Amino acid sequence: MRKGILEFCIFSVIRRGEAYPSDIVEEMRAANMHILEGTLYPLLTRLKNAGMLTYRWVESNSGPPRKYFSLTQQGEEFYRELEATWNELANAVNTLASRKESLVSSVNNNSPERPAEPTNHSTDK
Repeated sequence: MRKGILEFCIFSVIRRGEAYPSDIVEEMRAANMHILEGTLYPLLTRLKNAGMLTYRWVESNSGPPRKYFSLTQQGEEFYRELEATWNELANAVNTLASRKESLVSSVNNNSPERPAEPTNHSTDK
């Protein structure tokens, strides 16, 4: 699950415009989603190899050229799928977490018969 959420977060950053990996790490840290560059780079490479991302090299004034990533059309479509899945999951979790009464009391209030008390099947005496 974490992997899918991590991809969704990375795609959310990149879809706003080209992104340099350390900028992605910084933005995720600012949102309290901690990720190491050692985790990010292999994930970016895998997503690029899957056709979800593309990159371009940009010359740097202070060191080697930098690789800036952007979403491909396939990546945009995948992002929309991830977004729909995330919204569905978040809504389900919020619904469950916001319930105030227990399932047992809900069943008892809707049923004219009260369920039998649980029995202890333990062999210890």
